[in-house]
Amino acid sequence: MSDAQELGITESKEHSTGEWYAEVVQKAGLANYAPEGMSGFIITRPRGYALWERIQSDLDAKFKATGVRNAYFPLFIPESYLEREKDIVEGFDPEVAWVTHGGREELEERLAVRPTSESIIAPYMSQWVRSHRDLPLRVNQWCSVVRWEATDTKPFFRTKEFLWQEGHTAHETREEAWDETMTRLDQYESVYEDTLAIPVLRGRKPEHDKFPGADTTTTVEALMPDGKSVQGATSHYLGTSFAEAFDITFSDPDEEERVAHTTSWGLSWRALGALIMTHSDDQGLVVPPAIAPEQVVVVPIWQEDTRDAVLEYAEGIAADLREAGVRVELDDRDERNPGFKFNEWELKGVPVRFEIGPNEVDDGEVTVVHRPDGEQVVEARDGIVDAVEDHFDEVYGKLYARAEENLAENVRDADSREEILGTIGRYGGYVRAPWCGDEACEAEIKEQIAAEIVMVPFEDDAASETRRGDDTAFAGEDLRLDLEGRDCAVCGDEAVETAYFAKSY
Repeated sequence: MSDAQELGITESKEHSTGEWYAEVVQKAGLANYAPEGMSGFIITRPRGYALWERIQSDLDAKFKATGVRNAYFPLFIPESYLEREKDIVEGFDPEVAWVTHGGREELEERLAVRPTSESIIAPYMSQWVRSHRDLPLRVNQWCSVVRWEATDTKPFFRTKEFLWQEGHTAHETREEAWDETMTRLDQYESVYEDTLAIPVLRGRKPEHDKFPGADTTTTVEALMPDGKSVQGATSHYLGTSFAEAFDITFSDPDEEERVAHTTSWGLSWRALGALIMTHSDDQGLVVPPAIAPEQVVVVPIWQEDTRDAVLEYAEGIAADLREAGVRVELDDRDERNPGFKFNEWELKGVPVRFEIGPNEVDDGEVTVVHRPDGEQVVEARDGIVDAVEDHFDEVYGKLYARAEENLAENVRDADSREEILGTIGRYGGYVRAPWCGDEACEAEIKEQIAAEIVMVPFEDDAASETRRGDDTAFAGEDLRLDLEGRDCAVCGDEAVETAYFAKSY
């Protein structure tokens, strides 16, 4: 097999999405599959981890700007702690991995490998909170969790161990806790839209699909090009159930003991799966400049008599970019021709390429190429550092516009069971339908076509307004149907909510 065949993507995104996705993940240098016998685990390579670090850096700054401090809690959770919140036990029991031995000694109590950390964090929040002066309490940890998924796994989208952050807070009142819940949802929306260039729909999960023990689970949902939805991140208002289970109480200004209201919220590296699936193409990985490990690759093109001049010119440009904080790679390899380099860096997803040959040197110019569509622009050498920021904005704009168009074209309404089934079966995407609120109606759809209710829009205008305001096609009331006089599309009973059905990752 030639180098070009080994390097290039051989599968089609449109016709064999799963195989294409796996090939992009591996050939773009993002991840490898774990050793035989460890199905569902992956090895995250430096380029893949660099993408995660960019998300982590973005979110961590947002968290800290709003009063959150990082902490770290043990990987293992005693079974007795897990059992103190019965809904946690029931919700995660099939997915929990258990440690029964330490070395050769059997443990007196089984230890759960954390599937989530409420049951280990809440007891210590209880110790740290005594008075209303200790509130609000906000902690977050960056860690991995293990959920022994029985379903098919896919790198980043669904793995038995995955990286994430989980934030946990305690507040005096429901209103303060709810505001916290929405603040985190806003921040997740910002990461998807501003950093990853992926538009999202925001709302809440139906009652039967909320986080175990939560009062309300809010979500941002992203639509993939293959018509499936990704639960991008969730923020939970937990009410007082966890505080009651773990005795998170405080004395108010009147010295009365009260139960705290708590929240938890998390985003995992599923965001990387959404990023890869949304923007990449049959040439390989495509990522927006904000998250790219290398934002610019400089490719000098020379003949023997022009080599020194071209390389000196290219090195000067690369040095100027680095000094300005741009992540740049100068590809001056002798053993590879320019065409091979172009293909390799396209495969790796570098958003902007600078091509520099003797003509550019003579004319004091740079040829700039955009990864998403191959558009070429010639820029003057002077001022190239300022110009590259404009190109980053243009590349981001192209990616966001394409993803937004996919979303806008793939939200369809249905008024009957047959329309829901037929629309999802033919087109995929989101099907918006009036719903009575009964889980049995979702179960009927799920049984026939493996689709579920992924999101219910917020009922109040304040929560429904997207962060982008009127610039989005899906702001505020546009997410909801007018339910006056409408019947549930599945059972025919009175409709009380708008439901978004979709297949999901």
